[in-house]
Amino acid sequence: MNVTVETIAPCKKQLRVEIDAQSVDSTFESITAEFRKEARFPGFRPGKAPKDMVVRKFDKDIQDEVKRKLISDHYRKALEDHKLDVVGPPDIEELQFGRGQPLHFLATVETAPEFQLPEYKGLPVTLESRQVTDQDVEKAVDLLRSQRVEFKTVERAATAADMVVVNYTATCDGQPLTDIAPTAKGLTEQSNFWVDMEPGKFIPGFSEQLVGTQAGDQRAVHLTFPPDFVTPQLAGRQAVYAVGVVEVKERVLPALSDEFAHSFGAEDLTKLKEGVRRDLENELKYSRNKAIRTQLIRSLLDRVQFDLPESTVAQETRNVVYDIVSENTKRGVSRDIIEKQKGEIYTAAAQGARERVKVSFLLRKIAEKENIGVSQEEVARRIQVMATMYQIPPEQFVKDLQKRNGVVEIYDQLASEKTLDFLQAQAKIEETPAAASA
Repeated sequence: MNVTVETIAPCKKQLRVEIDAQSVDSTFESITAEFRKEARFPGFRPGKAPKDMVVRKFDKDIQDEVKRKLISDHYRKALEDHKLDVVGPPDIEELQFGRGQPLHFLATVETAPEFQLPEYKGLPVTLESRQVTDQDVEKAVDLLRSQRVEFKTVERAATAADMVVVNYTATCDGQPLTDIAPTAKGLTEQSNFWVDMEPGKFIPGFSEQLVGTQAGDQRAVHLTFPPDFVTPQLAGRQAVYAVGVVEVKERVLPALSDEFAHSFGAEDLTKLKEGVRRDLENELKYSRNKAIRTQLIRSLLDRVQFDLPESTVAQETRNVVYDIVSENTKRGVSRDIIEKQKGEIYTAAAQGARERVKVSFLLRKIAEKENIGVSQEEVARRIQVMATMYQIPPEQFVKDLQKRNGVVEIYDQLASEKTLDFLQAQAKIEETPAAASA
């Protein structure tokens, strides 16, 4: 086999491969023999049909199999001999092929980038010095109390801390809002609608004009929809709401007691607060680790520049676009709005994809240099955890992963996590005083 390698672009090479005629003919012989073993012809026992008869009937299939085997075997050997780290499938062009002559083919491949690692040990990280305080625990417990809030009807004027039950109809220039925005039925008319009196919880400026009202009051509420209002046809328009107050409801929080703690599965109030503190400490630890790793990655990205294989970037861009669109869809963003923003989505995705691809090559090279590996047991444990999380039998989960090369993805994820663990252990972390909370 004769191979020449030419760099035709950053991260792109061409391999010109020549396989001698003797190897081609011997492969034809072996493949033909395999076809002959399986061939079935009238009047001949299996495997005993004449060779020329087998060749006449299966010539194209034999040629295709010979070509596939020769190119596959010699392509892999060429990569090994020339130590090429290829990403993605090759583009193969057959230049010459036939019995009694050498096989020539051209393989265009994208390769992993070649670069010198920057200094990655002792990277600087700055963090605010934070710890969970008693005040943090009390705030978290208050949030739990708000989950058990009850609403008591009161015979008094409404305050900004209350809920007010109202009936309303809305017009714009004397017309119902639905004449302007047909989908805005809920904004046009409602009965027994609960309005949170805290400013900004409903339409901006609505609840503020109901402060001081009582059950039975009628009030005209004048407001202007914000320029970025969720219903575009109403954005920036002025409206008048005819509001009738049905009830004023006062929030009643449960008392801090062991009974309250029991409603969250805690033994008593002390145990509840201890559990809340542990949860807050775990959240703080997670956020600190995330902040550390974000800074480490940014530091690595800023310290070295290199070309990236475009096919890898393109695939990652598609992945990021899919994630962005899926997230927006879950948030209720309409397909029309997503379509109008597709240019901005793609631009953001492309930038994010380039950085993610760059980080993956950096972490991979650090892992190689530091001999950071992932064992089969670690992969198996992660698969077990994921199968349990998705409530899929582990055997079925493994089959699903194998269909889309998912086991390799899990291996890469674990390797990246272990490499980031290594970088974090080596980092120089400076603690700064926490900013005073407002």
